[in-house]
Amino acid sequence: MTQDNNTDRARSEVIDEASRFVAQWRSRHPDRAAALVSQGRLDSTGTAMPEPAPTVVEGEDLSAALRAYRDESLVVIAWRDLGGLDDLEATLAALSCLADRCIEAGLRAAEQAVAARYKPPRDDGGEPARLAVIGMGKLGGCELNFSSDVDLVFAYDESATLPADADIDVAGYFRKVAQRLVRMLSENTAEGFVYRVDTRLRPFGDAGALVASLPAMESYYQNHGREWERYAWVKARPVAGDKAAGNALIRMLRPFVYRRYLDYGTFESIRDMKRLIDTQVRRTDAANDIKRGIGGIREIEFVAQAFQLIRGGQEPDLQDARLRPTLARLADAGHLAAETASQLDADYVYLRRLENRLQMVADQQTHELPSDSADRDVIARAMGFADLAAFDTETETVRHRVHEAFDRIFIESTAPTPAADEALDALWAGQLERGAAETLLTGYGVDAPGVVLDALDGLHDQRLYRMLGDRGRRWIARLVPLIIAAAGRTNEATGAITRTLRVVSEIVGRSNYIALLVEHPAALATLMRLCAASSWITSRIAEQPALLDTLLDARQLYRPASRAELAATLDADRAAIDETDLEGQMNALRRFQQSATLRIAAADVTDAMPLMIVSDRLTEVAEVVLGAALSMAWQQMTMRFGVPVDAAGRESAFAIVAYGKLGGLELGYASDLDLVFVYDGPNEGQTVDGPRSLTNQVFFTRLAQRLIHILSTQTIAGRAYEIDMRLRPSGNAGLMVTHVEAFATYQFEKAWTWEHQALVRARYVAGAPGLGARFDEIRRTVLARERDLGALAGDVAAMRDRMRRVKDESSAQAFDIKQMPGGLIDIEFMAQYAALAYSHRHAEISRFTDAIRILESVESAGLADRADIKVLTDAYRHDRRFAHAAALREERAMMSREAQAADRDRIAALWQAWIGDIAATPSEAGTETPGG
Repeated sequence: MTQDNNTDRARSEVIDEASRFVAQWRSRHPDRAAALVSQGRLDSTGTAMPEPAPTVVEGEDLSAALRAYRDESLVVIAWRDLGGLDDLEATLAALSCLADRCIEAGLRAAEQAVAARYKPPRDDGGEPARLAVIGMGKLGGCELNFSSDVDLVFAYDESATLPADADIDVAGYFRKVAQRLVRMLSENTAEGFVYRVDTRLRPFGDAGALVASLPAMESYYQNHGREWERYAWVKARPVAGDKAAGNALIRMLRPFVYRRYLDYGTFESIRDMKRLIDTQVRRTDAANDIKRGIGGIREIEFVAQAFQLIRGGQEPDLQDARLRPTLARLADAGHLAAETASQLDADYVYLRRLENRLQMVADQQTHELPSDSADRDVIARAMGFADLAAFDTETETVRHRVHEAFDRIFIESTAPTPAADEALDALWAGQLERGAAETLLTGYGVDAPGVVLDALDGLHDQRLYRMLGDRGRRWIARLVPLIIAAAGRTNEATGAITRTLRVVSEIVGRSNYIALLVEHPAALATLMRLCAASSWITSRIAEQPALLDTLLDARQLYRPASRAELAATLDADRAAIDETDLEGQMNALRRFQQSATLRIAAADVTDAMPLMIVSDRLTEVAEVVLGAALSMAWQQMTMRFGVPVDAAGRESAFAIVAYGKLGGLELGYASDLDLVFVYDGPNEGQTVDGPRSLTNQVFFTRLAQRLIHILSTQTIAGRAYEIDMRLRPSGNAGLMVTHVEAFATYQFEKAWTWEHQALVRARYVAGAPGLGARFDEIRRTVLARERDLGALAGDVAAMRDRMRRVKDESSAQAFDIKQMPGGLIDIEFMAQYAALAYSHRHAEISRFTDAIRILESVESAGLADRADIKVLTDAYRHDRRFAHAAALREERAMMSREAQAADRDRIAALWQAWIGDIAATPSEAGTETPGG
């Protein structure tokens, strides 16, 4: 390896002194050393990047070949680093690349060995499925040190399948592959080892399964993930095997790692971790540890990763596994002073170079500065210092500077928490007598202090609260006084506190949400305002705490999105999830619906939006969700069965028709969706271009079933909507889907008058536009038929009478505002009667599906006085607002008998004038009721 050039000879001597590992390798392998020189790998024209790793060849021992490859590659890297040919970035990149190649080679050898004994699982394309190997820590960040272990996590795609006669399950197969890989890399043979392998970062650590499917991994981190595991997954990267599955897993876990809000609770978590490390350092007398000790590498990593965890959810640029680019971005964004970030970067380079030189001495994983001055002098010269004293001084200066920055950042960056009355701390701690506690609460505007104290006792006694550790209890002890202190700024302090505590009881074990409320006073104030205004909103947030994220941006919260914005948001949410992940897609649908609905409710209860616009917005959300759900169902069905066509090969169509409140543009917060499904094309037609073929009728029936499943099945994110199909032809006795021409025949020949009343509120909302236009034509024609007005009035009155007898909950004290005489349903029936009675002469009356515009059309047609229509529309708007407000309070819509008595009498008189009381002689002899 010696060259004639004096510079090269001097470099060789320096390297031999700095690394016994390199010197001993040269001595054992002179021919390979000479080859490295002749190949130019040890001079300025070469590179530290390793050659391709050896592969499995029958009859060869890959274990020995891999170890030889590893040692030779490390010699090249050490030579170039110690000789000043490469900077830190090149060295770390080469070390990480070497590990990647060794792991991939070892994995392929393990796969071949296991496949020789067991039939391998196959992916969707029929190819052998592979294990996904995720590198964590410095390997994941492409920052591996010279003599390092590798932190690995193993996962596999759940779609992998085995043949029916396999004698092992998929998990067992991949477990054997992982076990062989670990042995291949870490077993210490006569040739040494490749890498020490640490698999403890997997779910449940040593107690957990060595390999897990992607859904199992997602479930673990969603339900059991701990704060330090978020920290670990910042530096995660697929390094071998099925990298597509590995990247899918990292995308899947992104919401766990990076919160959507500014997660200041991270500072406390990292301080806790650092305290544990400091304790361990003191206990083991490891003050000279440049990684974990005071002012060591770990403190710089903590600074960068704390900001990543706190802000990464809102600033995707910070979602980078590499430390140095992260420091630069923190400075660019103003989160770190430019001078601080630059100095931390320089100190990081110094400490990482020092770490590598400590390990290059003998290829040992050490971070300890030698206590022996002679050994430390070797390190000093390898670092470029002329004498030991200068090295010691510089190292101490760097570490002091790092620790000072760490302390300063972690003190200054902690978000201030608003101060609460110390007496409130004592109240939560149970240190006040009940009388004193009630007096204290009264001072905060609480009119029923006993109710609030009972709620606080209930939280104290809750099983999940009792199971909390000290850290969780500290968070709750900070939050409860803030809730009480903020209650005085709401309109109803007692309700605000008790309902907010109901939400807290659901999130008591989820410190990230508790931290959100503690560290974001505006979010807490918004929550309390909404809870005070509506028990319905309280229930929704308690059921789905992820909705708390929606409270962070008040500007967006109180400005519900437009239809175009809704569609774009849902498309983006779904695009982030694998289209084959049905449950993930369904959950995205639900979370979108819940978040959009909460924004509407927030604008509603704060009077930022009138009722009619509220219903329009709720209707738009439902229509966007229906369109997406139909797209999902169609994709799944056509992938399995192909596309339904007619005899000429034209694609058959499917459409969703909305009835009831959705059809009438009057959707409420808890409304079901009344739907009817229609299709075209011949029933005997077949699907084509799919693995299996179905008749069109069967295909569309299954499509409808799949659509209902997507919308109404309960998942961890709840359900999107309840679906009611009873308004389809023949009701519950009818087919789930109806050919559009059969639908027309039924409406013309068999439908009852009440079904035509329902048709007044029906409209096309999703699916094939051409089929929607055909439905509109059928509806228009049916409603425009001339009818016997006496028979029509008798049918409408008879149906109204039957409905009132079944559904009216009026009492001696209060009217049911929907079913009472002159109430909501009476006005809706009057609008429907008018549409059926007069559309043959005034087509504009049946153009609309909502009662208000139908009634206004009646006026425009000259069929009723403006004053009469105003009475009806004003009462209808009032009653809808009243019923709507009751729904937000989760109460029945009951009105005192005295309220608006005069208007009710006038509406009853209009009913008598329009329809009359002729329910005893209806034309329909049957006793069917709507939805029957």
